[in-house]
Formats: sequence, C-alpha cells, structure tokens
Amino acid sequence: MSKRFAWLLGVIVLVAIGLLVACSNNYNSSNDGLVLVGSQGSGLIQTYTFGLSNGQISSIANPTSDTAQLVCVLNGIPSSIVIDPAGAYAYVIINQNSACPGSATGIGAFKVNSDGTLTAVGSLTPDPTPVALFMDPSGKFLFAAEGLSATVNSYAIGSGATLTAVQGTFNLPPQIQAPNFSALAATPTVLPPLVDGVQVATCSSPGNNAPASEYLYVTDSVNYVVLEFSVDTSTGALGNPPNHSEVPTFATGAVPSGIVVDPCNRFVYVSNTQANTIGAWAICNGGPTSPTSPTQPQPCPTVPDGSIVAVAGSPFSLTGGANGPGPLVVDPFGKNLYVLETLSNQVSTFHISPVSGSLSAGTPAVVATGLEPTSIAIRADDNWLFVSNFNSATMSEYVVTPDTGQLSPLEPVVTDNFPWGVAVK
Repeated sequence: MSKRFAWLLGVIVLVAIGLLVACSNNYNSSNDGLVLVGSQGSGLIQTYTFGLSNGQISSIANPTSDTAQLVCVLNGIPSSIVIDPAGAYAYVIINQNSACPGSATGIGAFKVNSDGTLTAVGSLTPDPTPVALFMDPSGKFLFAAEGLSATVNSYAIGSGATLTAVQGTFNLPPQIQAPNFSALAATPTVLPPLVDGVQVATCSSPGNNAPASEYLYVTDSVNYVVLEFSVDTSTGALGNPPNHSEVPTFATGAVPSGIVVDPCNRFVYVSNTQANTIGAWAICNGGPTSPTSPTQPQPCPTVPDGSIVAVAGSPFSLTGGANGPGPLVVDPFGKNLYVLETLSNQVSTFHISPVSGSLSAGTPAVVATGLEPTSIAIRADDNWLFVSNFNSATMSEYVVTPDTGQLSPLEPVVTDNFPWGVAVK
C-alpha cells in the first residue's frame, strides 16, 4: 500500500508541476491569436488559441474538461490580467486563498511560450491589496490600484519580467474621504502605427510625435472622482502633476468603476456604475483636441498639465436597456468605445468623435454576453474582442468590424468556473 500511495503522490506532484502545460499544441503565433483567462474556481490560468482568419478557438493549457477537480493551482485566486505590448509576458493579480497553504497576495509574472503555454517567472511580487492592473503602453511600467488601501503602486519592469517597486512622491487631497481606487489608465507614450502603410488612426500621420509627458488617471468609487497623477517617464514614479502641490480630482457620476484613455492621447472615459452613464473628458495636452480657447466654459490651462475638461454632452446615457456599466476599452485606433454592462449582461458600443470626443451609439448599440460579464479585452489588430462571464463559466468571442465598430458574436467558449481576468495577444 505504501508503494501504491507513493506512486499516486508522484502522479499528483507531476500534475501540479504541469499546471500550465498544454494538452495540445496547435498554436502558431503567425496565424493565430492567444487568449488568457483566469479561473477563480480552480485558481489557474487557461490559454486558448484562435484562428485569425475565422476565430475558431481551441484550448491549449488547462482545458475545462481537466480542471474540475483542481484547486490552488496558482496557490491563490487570479483576477486582473495584462500582457505586455510585445506579447512576451503576462502579469496577474493573485489574491490570497485561505484554503491554500502558504497562499499570499501579490502580482505573478508568466512567460508566454511559443506554444501558447505559460511558465511562472520567479516568485510572487508582494503587493498588499491590488484590485486592478494597468500596463504602461510602452511596456516599461506596471501600475496597481490598491483599492481601500488608498494608494497606487508603481513598478518598473526589468528583463525577464522582474518587477521593482518605485516610490511615489504624490500628495492625496486632504479634503476627500479615504478613497477606494477601483480602476486606472495611463496616457500613451507610443502612438498607433500605420497598418500596411495606411493611416488607420488619426494620430498616426507621419511626423506626429508621441507625447513626451505621461499621466495616470485613477477612479475613486467612494468620492466619485478621477485623480490625476504624473508619471516619471524614466523611472515610473508617480507624483503631483506640474504646478500642483497635490493630486487634482475631477468629479464623476456615482460609483465610477472603469476608466480608459484613448490611444491617441485625446480623451478619457469613465463608467459610472450606479449613475448608469459614461463620463467623457478631453485631455489638456496642448494638442488639437485640447480645449484651450478662453471662450470655452472650461478651457485648459495655458501650460499643458494633463488635467481633463468635460466633453460637451457628458455624461452620456446608455441605450438598449444597458445597466451597470463597468470595465471598458477603446479600440487600438481610437474610433470606438466598448463598455461592459455587468447587470444587464451586454456590451455597449459607442462611436468616438475624433474632434470633440463625444459619444454616439453604435449599430447595434448593444450585444449580449454571458451572465455577469467581468473583464473585457480587445486585440491590437482591432479584429477580435473577448469577455469573461463570471456566473456562466463562459467566454464571449466577437468579430470586430474596425471601420464601424460592429461586434458579431461567435459561439461562447466554455471555461472553468468563475472566469475573471481576460487578456489577448
């Protein structure tokens, strides 16, 4: 019996070691896309490959048929996932799970292998209370919103996906209540490229240099504001914006929970979950969309400082019975905005005015998701969008029509229980 037990134990160990090993290998980075989904049911990451020509999707690592009996695979509960711009590494929030011995909270780094599997890199980077991650568009820095801990952590990304904490020098405004930082997004330091020599994004014209300054915007779901931080583009350190002794705030609707900056460094959008609206602001960056005219009700300061000015018509209402706006993304060329409706199980589509930043409903205005959509990700080619559905154990896959922003749903993908974060390359 002891030999039999030892053999069985050895099998279990091998399964644990192979937690991210593929069940099949049909991924080709030249012809296929790759999707990562974090399962909070089994505490693991699933990877899927899909054809760039037809969207046909299949499992690579941790197929759902094999994960039903697994627990504590990552020794914690995964949530937010981001992939670096090169598609070489993924970063994941891992939350402590009391059911897993030795479990801790922090940020895990994973190498994206050529066959679509993931390999853990180093040990978990300790981080006290991360609730959301954002990768600097240049791939140099990683930012973490710390929820009720009332701060934002910044990490410099080194070779091999190492994370080094960078001390900030900002001052939070003393007049606000203890904040709950719920989401974050930074302005780009790289602009969308030409696609096959064609200017797809308005900011991709030759000679249009990328911004030299960088700012980070963070939503606070307690005080109903967006806070603006400056980012040191050499170190990643967060500070007060120019000519400010503290971090400025900008009023939102009730319970802001999602935020995004368009890739052309023009506009900021925030989802107000309780107010059921989308707030829109123009960034004071000195560019053509910066409202600098003194005749405007809220002009930008003479010296660009990254502050934001409400777009005419903001906040914008949702249509089609949409309810509970949460996470949101702008397509890679700054044409369309997609908003998860967490209470009505939909995605709302909006067209972005390239001049004013105002929003108009897309066609169709909404498309269905699974139950309780939680995370959303769009591929850099603007052809594919994915949504994880927490309460239906599925992932929604959509074909994107770049010119119109229209979403065409494909068959939902069955995932492990309670999928949360999703990322695509």
